[in-house]
Amino acid sequence: MVTTADAAAPHPPTQNQLLAALPAAEYARLQPHLDAIALPLGWALYESGDRQAHVFFPTDGIVSLLYVMENGASAEIAVTGNEGLIGVSLFMGGGSTPSRAIVQSAGHAYRLSANILKREFELGGSLQHLLLRYTQALITQMAQTAVCNRHHAVEQQLCRWLLLSLDRLSSNEIHMTQELIANMLGVRREGITEAAGRLQESRLIRYQRGQIAVLDRPGLERRVCECYAVVKRECDRLLKYDDAPGRT
Repeated sequence: MVTTADAAAPHPPTQNQLLAALPAAEYARLQPHLDAIALPLGWALYESGDRQAHVFFPTDGIVSLLYVMENGASAEIAVTGNEGLIGVSLFMGGGSTPSRAIVQSAGHAYRLSANILKREFELGGSLQHLLLRYTQALITQMAQTAVCNRHHAVEQQLCRWLLLSLDRLSSNEIHMTQELIANMLGVRREGITEAAGRLQESRLIRYQRGQIAVLDRPGLERRVCECYAVVKRECDRLLKYDDAPGRT
């Protein structure tokens, strides 16, 4: 288990866009209860069916939400970075979820207890409004991912995955093996190898020893399916936090 003591806090809580959008009074109530933690690569923030005791506000790094089948196979249904939080089931009334949350790209986050979050959410202020907007954006991403996985080629899915990851990182490099990407997308590793090879031949990416460098983002955007644009457009609309009610 990662604790506060394990994590230096290289970023303030307001590096998370949800926390940054809160009015001063609401942020001040939450701030003493926010614990800085490290998000090491591969750490499970929660497993399928777990009762969740905390929510997590990433300041950097990426967390993947995966659905895990009975036979152990899995597929990514959404990704979250500093635009949102992990643990929507807590304020949506479920308390647990059949998905699994795994750190895809190492970073840091701030952890908040479920009781504190529920108390603030039930006050009906700006936090509630922001969390509901984020949840709608997350649902959009999940729905579009399902459509993409069913109807689009592996290369297009890989382009979508790369672009969504880049949107949540401060660099153009992603540390991820082809096997892990295949597990995320729920496809065969050979399919990822072939797709990555074609992207590399087109000089859109450079792949070596588990490290992907995106060389030509506009080129990836021309190769990707419509799903990336749909998700980005809706997320940009819903997560335009600077027009949130009560912002100071």
